[in-house]
Amino acid sequence: MPKAIFIAPDGTRSEVEVAVGTSLMHAASSGGVEGIVGDCGGVMSCATCHVFVEPEFIPRLDMPSDAERQMLDYTAAPRQPQSRLSCQLLMTEALDGLTVRIADPQL
Repeated sequence: MPKAIFIAPDGTRSEVEVAVGTSLMHAASSGGVEGIVGDCGGVMSCATCHVFVEPEFIPRLDMPSDAERQMLDYTAAPRQPQSRLSCQLLMTEALDGLTVRIADPQL
């Protein structure tokens, strides 16, 4: 099973096995990773699952949809070029080792 690495604002790393097709937001919440709020449950209406994707993984990801780009305008932490909503990042085998930094604050 592929793994994702979440880096908390304090530098703590959490490695979570993620089933293919599962969003990083759901993987974080079920894996006990703190810092990703996901108030809306993953329907892209709250922007509280904001992460910064490590640069080497960006080319492996699908481009964000127009709706995700719009929601990224409402994140509590300033948007960066590598900003994504973890509810929109679905795990694939090709993303094994995907590393993201959890944005702070989320609310």
